[in-house]
Amino acid sequence: MDKTYLQSRITAVKAQIESYETAILAISSGGVEEYTLDTGQTRTRVKKQDLGNLQKTLESLYNRLCTMEARLNGTGVLVTRPSW
Repeated sequence: MDKTYLQSRITAVKAQIESYETAILAISSGGVEEYTLDTGQTRTRVKKQDLGNLQKTLESLYNRLCTMEARLNGTGVLVTRPSW
């Protein structure tokens, strides 16, 4: 993959992470019943009952970010098994 492309995707994922974190904080603080989540690509109205899905999506975005940064920096994880 092209480094410029990866960097642009990393920037986009970071923006999505910020959007999800803001939505989760707004909803979980108790002051807001409904929130408009704007990821830069879509706008979605979310409610308190969506909190679990928002947190799962946020975790997925963090995993995606780590994977892309590892690819960009050449610091991927190597998993080995014993040969016995």
